[in-house]
Amino acid sequence: MKSIGDILPEYNKKAAEEPKGRKRKTERGEMMRFFLRHLNYSRKTDGLPPMTMAHLGTVLEQIPTQDLYYLKSVCSQAKSFSKTFWWELDPTKH
Repeated sequence: MKSIGDILPEYNKKAAEEPKGRKRKTERGEMMRFFLRHLNYSRKTDGLPPMTMAHLGTVLEQIPTQDLYYLKSVCSQAKSFSKTFWWELDPTKH
């Protein structure tokens, strides 16, 4: 019996072009990695354990991607990245 790849040569080509697993890069994922890198840096200096990607995902799951760009610009301009990040996410502050 022939495999699908032998019958349809374009099937193998398409499968080889698509990234799988952790190799996928998305706009939102890159933003989350940016926040995670900066937040974990300040957490390390405070003696706290590093935040995971899953935890950050639950924190940012209701925020649209275009709002993450605003959050990135505000936090990057602030003196304390972590403090500004958490203050901006708290709805009682606005």
